[in-house]
Amino acid sequence: MKIHFWGVRGSIPAPLSSRQIQVKILAAVQRITQKDIESEDARDRFIASLPEWIFGTVGGNTPCIEVCGEDNTEIILDAGSGMRELGKKNGKPTDRVYNILFSHFHWDHIQGLPFFDPAYNQRNRLNFFSPYEKMELILQRQMQSPYFPVNMNSFTRNVSYTTLKCGTMFSIGNFQINTCRMSHPGASYAYAVIEKGKKFVYATDVELEQKDFLHTPERDPVFENADILLLDSQYTVEEAYKKEKWGHSAFCYAIDFAIAHNIKTLYLFHHEPNYDDKKIYSILQAARWYADYIARGSIQVHLALENTEVEL
Repeated sequence: MKIHFWGVRGSIPAPLSSRQIQVKILAAVQRITQKDIESEDARDRFIASLPEWIFGTVGGNTPCIEVCGEDNTEIILDAGSGMRELGKKNGKPTDRVYNILFSHFHWDHIQGLPFFDPAYNQRNRLNFFSPYEKMELILQRQMQSPYFPVNMNSFTRNVSYTTLKCGTMFSIGNFQINTCRMSHPGASYAYAVIEKGKKFVYATDVELEQKDFLHTPERDPVFENADILLLDSQYTVEEAYKKEKWGHSAFCYAIDFAIAHNIKTLYLFHHEPNYDDKKIYSILQAARWYADYIARGSIQVHLALENTEVEL
């Protein structure tokens, strides 16, 4: 399967500010030496040598993850503002079916749906899934006047709504999918997506608690032995203490959780909108130091970066 990150920021979109761009330029200029500008090759090497927080960006769109299977089945996890970018990509599912799974319905996870171009094409099909029984009503309300100029009647007529039951495996194409409830105000649901024995887990908006580290019949089928876990890591420990019951986790708790469930690779996700790229990359470094200290290299830690793809 291929996993594409279209939106990785939490809570609200956070585009780069002019000041943040200026800081990046200044940081790059301060590193330049005479040798770095002697030739085109030298300039290319200099650019390639810059720290990642200067050369690129984590991204500012809210959560939207695309998972494509070997049979070209497409699953979309959440419909944050990153969904707009997904809708404008060139490649489309061969069957023109978009399967959209919602973790929950806080605004940062649904605000991209009205801007999803394929939704308005009558040749396409939209299949919506979530454990929430009132999913259809919730989505329709977002597009009612005065909140949006058109309503969901403008979408393709080929729309279905499926209410999921936690702990019950279901299939979409070649994918086997399971879900469980996590701790978050109003509840949030994690999803395990499995294809040919490979497991990817999407767990956004989670405030990890002691019970989450225990092995249970509900949680283990979703998390245990996952190859890749994309997990809410919005806070530092200090912020997690200050923002108890806000519904998000510290990066070190995410590492502890991954180790407890024998997960091979962790992607830090749902980045704090107040953090700039430099801050988020410093969190990655701290996370890797912590993981090496307690796990001795048994787990790989990465940042979820907008518009990047992982193959599993």
